[in-house]
Order: sequence, then structure tokens, then C-alpha cells
Amino acid sequence: MLGRLNHVAIAVKDAVAAARIYKTMGADVSDAVPLPEHGVITVFAVLPNTKIEFIQPLGDNSPIQKFLDKNADGGIHHVCYEVADIIAARDALIKEGARVLGDGNPKIGAHGKPVLFLHPKDFSGALVEIEQE
Repeated sequence: MLGRLNHVAIAVKDAVAAARIYKTMGADVSDAVPLPEHGVITVFAVLPNTKIEFIQPLGDNSPIQKFLDKNADGGIHHVCYEVADIIAARDALIKEGARVLGDGNPKIGAHGKPVLFLHPKDFSGALVEIEQE
């Protein structure tokens, strides 16, 4: 069920500025993309084996702003794993006691694919995102 690590997300005040150092180190860096339905602006640094996602708040109700209020310097926000079938993965995880955040239905994420977030208390304190391959 569990696929490869898709990305590690880092919450920052300015995603473009944060990604700049990765470009200096040779990573391909995407343009900034606003995702209003998630309340974020994203920039991806593409590495040979995964991606780093920089997420900055978009709007007053952004969950990232709440994270930055508690962690003023930013920090790792979540990890994202690929799954072949997001509905089957969700159902198996729920059966084992994991909690899906939100209404339990996948939303379209930054890569245009369905995603779900899982409660950090069920994953050793780490917020986990699953994304359909």
C-alpha cells in the first residue's frame, strides 16, 4: 500500500525566498503556485529522489499561518507518501484506528492528484499526507 516518499513540506513565511538556496545547490525549483482551497502558496524543489515543498500562508484562515504563529521560524510541517489507491489506503488506515483529517474525502492537492491528511497523533507526532500515485 505505501509507496515512495513524495515530498517533505516545510512551512515558511516566503516560499520563493526559502527555495532559493535549493536552486543554488542545483535543484529544479518550481514557480510559486497559489492553492486557495488549501490556503497555501507552494514552491517545490525537485531532488533526484524526492521533493521539498515550501508552503506559505495564503489568506487569513490558512492553517500554515497557525503553524507559523506557533513556530515563528517555520519548520517541517508534514511528510507525503504515495499510495496506489487512496480510498483503499484510507479505509485500511481507518480500520486500524488512524484518523483522517477533514471530512475524510480526498481533495485535489498541489500535483493535481487526490490527497488526504492523517492525524499526527496516529503517526508518532508527524502530520502525514497520502497522495494517489
